[in-house]
Amino acid sequence: MEQAEQECLSDEDARARRRDRDRERREVADESFQQELAEEIGRLFPACPPARAAAISRHTGTRGSGRVGRSAAGRALDPDAVTRAVVASIRHEDTDYDELLMSGVPCEEARDRIRTAIDQVLDRWRHPR
Repeated sequence: MEQAEQECLSDEDARARRRDRDRERREVADESFQQELAEEIGRLFPACPPARAAAISRHTGTRGSGRVGRSAAGRALDPDAVTRAVVASIRHEDTDYDELLMSGVPCEEARDRIRTAIDQVLDRWRHPR
């Protein structure tokens, strides 16, 4: 038992270095993915402001977030998944959706109420003028 404890203690520094390297590698991969996601948003929605595309990609592409950007489809940059991420951003940033929910409007009814506003923003961002 003492020998196992000593071996474990002697490996502690190596394990800590490995965890640090793994964390750094994940951060680089996350940044790369978020950049690719922002570029795909820009391709699908050419009139979406670049800063907004970057904000959407950071928000939806956060590791462990459970958001659409971290789903298998999102990581594959599937156009439907990317569009769902953009729609979610518009819902929360460009409509009164959150206020409707806070005032007691059921989720589906709130989504029905804001659908036209979302479609208008999507149309603007898809078709640069």
